[in-house]
Amino acid sequence: MLRSLVIRNFVLIDNLDIQFDKGLSVITGETGAGKSIILGALSLVLGQRADGKSIRQGVEKCVIEAEFDIAAYQLSPFFQENDLEYDEESCILRRELFSSGKSRAFVNDSPVSLTLIKELGNQLIDIHSQHQNLLLNDSHFQLKVVDLMAQNQELLTTYQQQYTAFQALKREINSLQERSALSRQEEDYLRFQLEQFQEVQLKKGEQELLEEEQEILSHAEEIKGGLYKIAGLLNGDDQGSILSLKEALTISTSLERYYPRAKEIKERLQTAYIDLNDLASETETLQDAVDFNPERLEWVNDRLHIIYSLQQKHHVSTVDDLLALQQEFEVKLEAIDSFDEQLTVLNKQLENCFNELKKDAVLLNRQRQKASKDISKELVEMVSQLGMPHARFHIEITPKEEPGAYGMDDIRFLFSANKNGELQPVAQTASGGEISRLMLCIKTMIAGFTALPTIIFDEVDTGVSGDIADKMGDIMQQLGKKMQVITISHLPQIAAKGKEHYLVYKEDTPERTITQIKQLEQDERIREIARMLSGATLTEASIANAKELLRWNN
Repeated sequence: MLRSLVIRNFVLIDNLDIQFDKGLSVITGETGAGKSIILGALSLVLGQRADGKSIRQGVEKCVIEAEFDIAAYQLSPFFQENDLEYDEESCILRRELFSSGKSRAFVNDSPVSLTLIKELGNQLIDIHSQHQNLLLNDSHFQLKVVDLMAQNQELLTTYQQQYTAFQALKREINSLQERSALSRQEEDYLRFQLEQFQEVQLKKGEQELLEEEQEILSHAEEIKGGLYKIAGLLNGDDQGSILSLKEALTISTSLERYYPRAKEIKERLQTAYIDLNDLASETETLQDAVDFNPERLEWVNDRLHIIYSLQQKHHVSTVDDLLALQQEFEVKLEAIDSFDEQLTVLNKQLENCFNELKKDAVLLNRQRQKASKDISKELVEMVSQLGMPHARFHIEITPKEEPGAYGMDDIRFLFSANKNGELQPVAQTASGGEISRLMLCIKTMIAGFTALPTIIFDEVDTGVSGDIADKMGDIMQQLGKKMQVITISHLPQIAAKGKEHYLVYKEDTPERTITQIKQLEQDERIREIARMLSGATLTEASIANAKELLRWNN
């Protein structure tokens, strides 16, 4: 419930502080007095975008603050989710506009984005103005009305969860099909590359071994000659190192009896003799093993050429990199081969999901069909009291082949205000005044099914008068027993229905003209309703009439 609205330096307003109560409150005033300015200020604090003309000329800052009692709103999760201080007794929305063009928004003194304050504002107040009547032509609004009256919230939630899963499966299938199509395009390329790798049969570490063998085979004569020379130097018959070492070992052994240090010399010579003897034998073996083999060299060169060509082609530098590429090609081809299998599984899941979705859609359709009859009957009864005795109303529900976010139904409101008139979509047959009355009745009907404690009607009674205006006032008055209702009106019949009455007026000061608002006492209220009845000049008859209206309506 809106408790108060404080406005500072907004357009023609210097300083206003308005207190509101439960039930039906009426705001009246002459044309141009500033009623729309007050409504504009409230719209701003609820998140509407501002422009430079919003700030009163000559000031730096404009402040609009609205206080709400949100005990009935069940908004604790919203406040927790957005890390805001929660107090169900008092929620204060504040908007600050600056002459520089900047603006700030606050919820309970915490700075918030304009998007967040608008999201919260949509849950606090429904401002119904003339342009909102266009909603009556909107199929989504029409569907929402039917679902509210059918109490489909729980069923709709179940359906939408299933619909979300259905859409996710469709996206997954589309993505897989796109990947499959792209992969099919490169399948031949992948298979060709993989066949090349499989034909070569690369082995880990192969390149290093081949390059080493290539060096040996390419220099076989030099290696063999060098090893032969080493063997001769070590074990030659004339001057081999081993013979010299053997002679030195014999001498050191004979000296050992006379010279103790000779033992160490002998041991070291013995070690050297054994090592060189082994080295000589190994050198001779290696010499025999090294052979110039042009056929083997050609094979090694060809093999390395294949490896180098693959590395150059795929822009890598090692056999390990080539083996990794081979594995990658294998994985991609396995994925291509499995696409059909995956699509079969996903399509089966999609079919099952669609069947479940259709079951929920059928239940929604039944509820809507049932509710539509009650809605049409109740709405016709209400509008017939508002000057449309021959009105007919029908909700056309057409099945859709494909599921949507709200089911598989297309809904149209068909209307005729004239006797035997053809039922047509509301936008094509109803006048502005008729649409206003239809919207008032619809809002009244859904009031008991939605947690929207406050609704504001902005001159919804335009174009009506007399007994119809009185009936519209009755509807608003009854609506005010269920929720807080604030209506801006030019009609005395409606003004007299209000529990509270506010007058908007202009006041001239030495500097400028400003807009003011005040809550009327009983005598003031009588005079205001009398003015609405008779114009600027009050008469005893108009005052008596005003008293009578107030007596009957309060």
